[in-house]
Amino acid sequence: MIGQDTDAVHILTAQHREMEDLLQQVADSDENGRDALFARAADKLTVHIKSEEEIFYPAVNRARTEDDLLESLEEHLSLKRLLADLLEMDAADKGFEAKFKVLKEQTEHHHQEEEENLFPAVVKMIDAGQREKLGMEMLTLQDDLTEQGEPREGVADETAEAASLNAPTTPTRPGHRI
Repeated sequence: MIGQDTDAVHILTAQHREMEDLLQQVADSDENGRDALFARAADKLTVHIKSEEEIFYPAVNRARTEDDLLESLEEHLSLKRLLADLLEMDAADKGFEAKFKVLKEQTEHHHQEEEENLFPAVVKMIDAGQREKLGMEMLTLQDDLTEQGEPREGVADETAEAASLNAPTTPTRPGHRI
């Protein structure tokens, strides 16, 4: 993490571009490479969502951001349900491409809304030092989840209801909230 930008908003924005690129690679791939590419994309998306839900959203929950955060949590639920469905399918299955297209479009829409509405509000509310601490905590959680292997495997267990805006009572990784 030395030399890496650790501002939480910058990290999330960069990850949005990375995920959009990876999702486009999946869309452009043939059936032979699609399963492996999709697994990689699903892991990245799962780790990103978990770090937002467990660290970023609870830390930036204020009156001026609450509506955007609640909408984001509902969008995450929709994305997790699509991911869970797609993970049960083979890339060659009838319907995979259509369902994947919906996942890709919803992901891009979610990113756009966060970047246009939520992130500017967060930059006004939380100073750079706090955003950097938040970013470090998020990167640590993301590294931990990735090291555990195949984060996508737990996504099906998270599709019953939207996550809470409160910090989880049993976080994936205990940490300090800003």
